Amino acid sequence: MPRVIGIDIPDNKRLEVSLTYIFGVGRELSNQIIDKLGFDKNMRARELTEDQIAKLNALLSTDYVVEGDLRRQVQNNIKRLIGIHCYRGMRHRLGLPVRGQRTRTNSRTRKGKRKTVANKKI
Repeated sequence: MPRVIGIDIPDNKRLEVSLTYIFGVGRELSNQIIDKLGFDKNMRARELTEDQIAKLNALLSTDYVVEGDLRRQVQNNIKRLIGIHCYRGMRHRLGLPVRGQRTRTNSRTRKGKRKTVANKKI
């Protein structure tokens, strides 16, 4: 398994798909990286040489915010929202849906201990 910026990417998948195992790299960004480095996106990840892995590591660490830095950035954004006591911060703190989803039925599992719902009597 090739190790790219501290993450073991699957070696039996195409390079285009293998790079998506890195947090912050999706399909589109994966294709951009492959084009920028001049790799074949149909090649398998196990076919990468040490030199190619080094180029990939260098590009990801300098030009893109991925893995630990991105996770830290997301956590800092959430802490900032909680700290300024805005609506979204309160929803994060309470463990409720943040983006306007309904809570009457579908978010029960996120509210804590499971509550039994009584049957309707007609």
